[in-house]
Amino acid sequence: MLRLFCSLLLLSAFVSEGRAQIVNQEGFGFVYNRETTFNLRLATNRSFGFGMEWGKLRTYDKTKTISLSISEMKHPKEQKQNAAPSLRRSSRPYVYAKRNSLFVLRSGWGKKRYFSEKAKQKGVAVGISYSIGPSLGLLKPYYLILNLKGDPSSGVGRTVLAKYSEENHDSFLDNTLILGAAPFTKGLGELSVLPGGNAQIAYHMDWGAYDEMVKALEIGFSLDVFARKAPIFVGDEQNRQVFFNFFLNLQFGKRK
Repeated sequence: MLRLFCSLLLLSAFVSEGRAQIVNQEGFGFVYNRETTFNLRLATNRSFGFGMEWGKLRTYDKTKTISLSISEMKHPKEQKQNAAPSLRRSSRPYVYAKRNSLFVLRSGWGKKRYFSEKAKQKGVAVGISYSIGPSLGLLKPYYLILNLKGDPSSGVGRTVLAKYSEENHDSFLDNTLILGAAPFTKGLGELSVLPGGNAQIAYHMDWGAYDEMVKALEIGFSLDVFARKAPIFVGDEQNRQVFFNFFLNLQFGKRK
């Protein structure tokens, strides 16, 4: 995680064109009215996401924000493994007993407030950002490549792509039949929805807070709550209704 954090710091460079501004040492001057940023987010459990944020600068140290993002929500117990040596081919690693992949479409209304004085151009302004809003969970069936037994007289099996059901419970959980995970696109046409809500708070660092180009990094915690347990795994005992994650969020964009 430390190596990841250092790498994100090195990415905070973005070039854009625009107008200049004048700011005096007391922190007064011409400021921008709005900012738009593109966000890249890395969260615990190897989750990746991206989104957009639109901000309205109310004062030199306060900004109101609206955000929209999408990311994959992984269960802490998700661990990829390979097929048994006797079955191993060129198949993809799979997650045992996984039933659905969960993607979360989040929207949020929030605020960003700086603690440090933003008077010095090219300086680093620090503060906090927080937001809350509704979410929509998108459940995509998780397909496996199974080597099912065929005609006993011939001893020849057949390969199928299968998602979990009560009828194939035993074969879906049988490691000796699993060749690997199906391609990601399999199941995209079978999405189901799971409503919920989200909230997050983060430590915000902005390089060149008065520049036209936005270069910022956030380190924080997020909370996602759904209307019911998200059926990621077979069996309800492992599944969760509430997810709490640590995240790093890289922002780049511009003000106007």
